[in-house]
Amino acid sequence: MDFSFLVDGILSITWQQAVMYVVGAVLIYLAIEKGFEPSLLMPMGFGAILVNLPLSGVINQYSEALGETAGIIDWLFEIGIEASEAMPILLFIGIGAMIDFGPLLSNPKLFLCGAAAQAGIFLTIIIAVLLGFDLKDAASIGIIGAADGPTSILVSQTLGSNYIGAIAVAAYSYMALVPIIQPFAIKLVTTKKERAMRMPYKPQGVTRRMRILFPIIVSIIAGLVAPSSVALVGFLMFGNLIRECGVLESLSKTAQNDLANLITLLLGITIASSMKADQFVQPATIMIMCLGLVAFVLDSMVGVIFVKILNIFTPHNKINPMVGAAGISAFPMSSRVIEKLGQEADPQNHLLMHAAAANVSGQIASVVAGGVVLQFFANMG
Repeated sequence: MDFSFLVDGILSITWQQAVMYVVGAVLIYLAIEKGFEPSLLMPMGFGAILVNLPLSGVINQYSEALGETAGIIDWLFEIGIEASEAMPILLFIGIGAMIDFGPLLSNPKLFLCGAAAQAGIFLTIIIAVLLGFDLKDAASIGIIGAADGPTSILVSQTLGSNYIGAIAVAAYSYMALVPIIQPFAIKLVTTKKERAMRMPYKPQGVTRRMRILFPIIVSIIAGLVAPSSVALVGFLMFGNLIRECGVLESLSKTAQNDLANLITLLLGITIASSMKADQFVQPATIMIMCLGLVAFVLDSMVGVIFVKILNIFTPHNKINPMVGAAGISAFPMSSRVIEKLGQEADPQNHLLMHAAAANVSGQIASVVAGGVVLQFFANMG
C-alpha cells in the first residue's frame, strides 16, 4: 500500500502554515491553561490549525476532477459573517440579556465614563493612518479599542478590511488580558490616594417601567444619531428588553445561555476562515497586535483622565478616577479589576457597583462607536 500521500502532505506544509500551527497552539494554551476567554480562544485556535492544513477540507478547494468544493468553515464564514454579519449581531441578543442596567440607571452620570473610554478607538485610528494603513483598515484596527469582539468583527468585515483575522485575534486576546493590561494603564495615571477614594453606594429606586423603557429609548436615540449602529445597539437592547420585560423569563435564560454559547462557539471557529497563513502571517499582523494593545491602554487612561477633569467641576460628588477606566466594554472583567485595585489601596473600599455601572455604559458606548465608525468610514476610500 502506498503511503506516499502522507509524506506529500507533510512536505507541502509552508513555513507560514507552521507559524499558524504555533499561533493556534498558543490560543488553545491560553484558553485551557490560563482560562483566557476559553469559549472563543479555544475554537479560534483549533480553527486556525484546521484551515492551514494542506488542501484542508474545511476551506474551499478547487480540483480539476471535482471542480469547486465548499469547505464548512469557509461556508460558515460566507453565510454567517460575510453575507449578513449574522453571528456577531445575534450574539448581542445574548449579551443584552445578561446585562443589568440598574446600577447605571441609579447613577446616570456614569454614562459619561462609557463615552469617554471609547476615545482610544479614534486615537488609534489616527495612529494607524500615520503608520500607513488605509482609512478602512485603520478604522477596523481602531475598533479593537471597543473591547468588544463581535463589534470588531462586524466593523472590520463591513468595511472590507484586509486584516479581519488579526483584528479578531487582537480583540479577543486583549479582552482576555484586561486583568493584566488595565492595572498597568490605570497605575500610570493615578496615585494610591486616588485609587483609595471611597464612593458610597446609594442605589436609587429604578422602577420596572424605567428598565423596560430604557432599551427602547436607547435604540431610538442611537438609531437617530448613528443609523449604522441600529443592528448592533438594537439587538443588544432587544436582548435586554427580553430580560427586563418580566414575561419572557425562559427566553431570557435561553438567550443568556443556549443562544450565547452556541453563537460564541460557532463564531470562534468560523472566524478562523480569515486566519489562513497567506493572509495572517505578515508584518502588518504584528503592527495590528501592537495597535490593539495601544487602543486598550488609551481607552483606560483617557477614561481615568476624564473622571479627574469631571471631578474638578463636581467637587461635592466625586467619582473614583479608576471608575472611568471601567468605561471600556470588557464586561464584567473590567469591573472586577477596578474593585481589586480599590481594595489593594484600601481594604474597605468597594467600587464594584460603580464600576459595573460604568462598564455596562461602555457596552452601549462601544456598539454606538462601532456604528459611528461604520457611518463615517463606509463610503471613504
